Amino acid sequence: MAASQLPSLHAGLRVSLQVDIPSDVAYIERVVDLVRHPCAELAFNKHQLALNVPVALSEALSNAILRANNESPDKRVRVRAEVDTMRLVVEISDEGVHFDLEAKTLDATDAANLDREDGRGLFLMRKLMDGVERFDVSGQLSGNVIRLTLTRA
Repeated sequence: MAASQLPSLHAGLRVSLQVDIPSDVAYIERVVDLVRHPCAELAFNKHQLALNVPVALSEALSNAILRANNESPDKRVRVRAEVDTMRLVVEISDEGVHFDLEAKTLDATDAANLDREDGRGLFLMRKLMDGVERFDVSGQLSGNVIRLTLTRA
């Protein structure tokens, strides 16, 4: 089947998923696979499946688990994903302290940041996704939602 036939064949098809995980990095790979699978089924390209989705999502999950939730066993991370023939939208919610996305995003290519071991996650997310946004968790004094958006190429 030609790629040009795909949108009409799958028109209106949307996959939604929600996963709640403990603040444990051991879950990252499984969650990435869960999100990547419907993207593959809806013909996202190989580059997006091999690089954009897994790297950006892994970075967002590791930030939520390690930085926001401090790997606390009593804190959770929620992942919501919507995939259709046009785009992927993933929201990662944590229970951490609110932060300023712009202030925390460092240019990893800047000479002053080359030797840093931190600060690359948000930079990579922004390079690999079409949109990266941060919101406060609605109605709570703590908690963040990172929304990653990727348009199917």
